[in-house]
Amino acid sequence: MPQSKILVDSNSYFRLAKSIHPLLFQAFGEDEYCLYVLPELDEELGKNPRLKNKFSWAEEPEHVENRKHYPSLGKKKKREIEDTYSFIWDYITNVAPGPSRVDARYLAYAHVMGIAVVTDDKDMLEVAQALNIKTMRTLDLMKLMVECDHIDMTKVREIIGFWRYLGDMPSGEMNFRQHYRQLFGEDPP
Repeated sequence: MPQSKILVDSNSYFRLAKSIHPLLFQAFGEDEYCLYVLPELDEELGKNPRLKNKFSWAEEPEHVENRKHYPSLGKKKKREIEDTYSFIWDYITNVAPGPSRVDARYLAYAHVMGIAVVTDDKDMLEVAQALNIKTMRTLDLMKLMVECDHIDMTKVREIIGFWRYLGDMPSGEMNFRQHYRQLFGEDPP
């Protein structure tokens, strides 16, 4: 069975990869879900001292190695992604400022490949919705992982506790609490 690829943007990667390792390129569930990042994540990490400092664990060899697997594409798809990226970046620049060029690249890949991108970035989610690009939030991905017995609720609660400790809660506290309750049927830890 072919993989069901899912792209994980930078913010979701940093929220999950320390707690669920290896996070990427590990098929799970009957549908063989497999998570990927784009090479731009490493470029972002290399150019941004704040990110490098905050997520120093991401420079550990096992995390660097895990990020070396990217979605494979032929020349035609690569051209289509570049054209789509140009359109999305133009849309962002003129209609919905907020997402970065890297965000636009993730959206272009997801659109062309017909797959979801996992993000908690409000601006990126709005652009994706306007352009009919499939998305998931990090909590949605964790719910999928639980349903596929890839992680359990103990791990979910541990991750949420870690986010609280770091002060890195996605989508505003109220929206987060509602979304968590809706997905997991309990109050968040």
